[in-house]
Amino acid sequence: MKNAKTVTIADVMTKSVISVDATITVNEAAKMMEDAKVGAVIVMENNLPIGIVTDRDFVIKIAAHAYQITTPIKQIMSVPLFSINPDETVRTAADLMHDRGIRKLPVLDDEKVIGIITSTDIVNLLAVCVEDDMRDMYFHSVAKIYANYSPYN
Repeated sequence: MKNAKTVTIADVMTKSVISVDATITVNEAAKMMEDAKVGAVIVMENNLPIGIVTDRDFVIKIAAHAYQITTPIKQIMSVPLFSINPDETVRTAADLMHDRGIRKLPVLDDEKVIGIITSTDIVNLLAVCVEDDMRDMYFHSVAKIYANYSPYN
């Protein structure tokens, strides 16, 4: 295995991603997610990714607003769409996901969706890391936490 600091998104991302047109209904999208056994779909408009809908969006937004199943998926999608380049490191993805409070991050190459990386992918990577990699990631995380709460920033 590579050094954890140099593992790229392309090394660990899931390449099979479901994308849907912004005009389909939440019911159609939910059926697609169930059939494909995925927790998110990328919402597209004019062949460009404009948002993401996760299983959490269904639970929170539809229940909270009592939307009908005929509601367009665009109405419940999360925007802006945060994404990452396949050449970035997994650490960069983990930092972005932490900073933005997201669990799923589409991977874009020239505005084309080529994969997705999730918090589960990162946890699975951590499960096979060597001790030095774990120590490095721990100290990186601690440094970020202290930077956020330091009175000198």
